[in-house]
Amino acid sequence: MRTRMLTGLAALTATALLASGCSLLGTEDDGSASDGSTVTLVTHESFAIPDELVKAFEEESGYRLRISKLEDAGALTNQLVLTKDDLVGDVVFGIDNTFATRAVDEGVFASYAPALPEGAAAHELEGDEQDALTPIDTGNVCVNVDDAWFAEQDIPAPKGLDDLTKPVYRDLFVIPGASTSSPGLAFLLATIGKYGDDWSSYWTRLVANGAKVVKGWSDAYYTDFTFSGGDRPIVVSYDSSPAFTLDESGEGTSTSALLDGCFEQVEYAGVLDGDTTNTAGAHAVIDWLLSPEVQAALPESMYVFPVAEDTELPADWARFAKRPETTERVAPAEIATERKAWLEEWTEIVSR
Repeated sequence: MRTRMLTGLAALTATALLASGCSLLGTEDDGSASDGSTVTLVTHESFAIPDELVKAFEEESGYRLRISKLEDAGALTNQLVLTKDDLVGDVVFGIDNTFATRAVDEGVFASYAPALPEGAAAHELEGDEQDALTPIDTGNVCVNVDDAWFAEQDIPAPKGLDDLTKPVYRDLFVIPGASTSSPGLAFLLATIGKYGDDWSSYWTRLVANGAKVVKGWSDAYYTDFTFSGGDRPIVVSYDSSPAFTLDESGEGTSTSALLDGCFEQVEYAGVLDGDTTNTAGAHAVIDWLLSPEVQAALPESMYVFPVAEDTELPADWARFAKRPETTERVAPAEIATERKAWLEEWTEIVSR
């Protein structure tokens, strides 16, 4: 099941991180700092590319790939901002569109414009005129429902976000926190995109209807969601999640994603800007992430959709990972200016 972007920032909000200046950096390889033969990739803790592809990159490029992992996109962004004058690597993967503008505005990245595979340009960061970031993968955060549970209870499953505030769905919804997980923040942005200035009223109604907010996606999906043995049949997850809830025959799935009110997440890679950066190595890593081999590996290794549109998807994805035709939109510039205020208001609502 999807582990990308699952873990939250624990109690560490972006504000707390900036205030404390603490480091969350962890490494798979605690070897020496990058030199001409080594390129260091900084990423989130759920980065997972098959070992054979990493080995092939090293053999073909001549670089040794060193991987340093942080917690999730939020921790990753904050660490890069805090260390922009004392770089922790050469290239980053995993900055997403809910946090990207913060790092771009802080001047974390050097410009790089690789040749993009067909379809990737559609996922470029809006307003990134300096080619700071390159899109690598994408996915949609959507509400998921346990259709099998609703069938057993003879209750109609909800069809959209408006339904979730109705009494029939009281105490049935679990949500990862917006201040502690990137999918939680994406869902908050989905509601802001859908309801505009009335988003806080929607959340007030959600909370009044018994919606449960937990730290991260894994807490919501693996502890509270009925598919995993919990007592809540509605959860914030991804449009790809139903491909992992197949029945015993493998011919059907017991869950579905509500395609009303989804928010698209895009993960980017970028070259870290500094005098010590292994720039050629960083370029090679980004080119590798865009290669057909890595793009094809992304669904099964990190449960995301490749940005290369001609990439063949696993059979179960083609059958059960239905994607929304439209998603809720919030401009990256607005996210950058309003994120802190939105999170403060959201925290006040869910803490009542």
